Amino acid sequence: MHGSKLYVGNLSYSITSEKLKELFSAYGTVVDVRIIGDKGFGFVEMSNQAEAENAKNELDGKEFEGRNIRVDEARQRSDKKSGPRNFRKF
Repeated sequence: MHGSKLYVGNLSYSITSEKLKELFSAYGTVVDVRIIGDKGFGFVEMSNQAEAENAKNELDGKEFEGRNIRVDEARQRSDKKSGPRNFRKF
């Protein structure tokens, strides 16, 4: 792993930031928690890479609030432009 930010997927739609923080706090200091609307995923930032890696290894595939969550290193957002790439105006 290269960073301390984790992607957390397959979350229950009723999950709160507080519950997610409590879960990850068992593996280190949680700096930030963001749940993305009602999409069933979010992001957790740990204080350092080692804590993030430990949390990932321990929690990936574990049952939480009735679902087996997916935990992985968060990827950088790409700068995708909307529309087809080879679009030309004539």
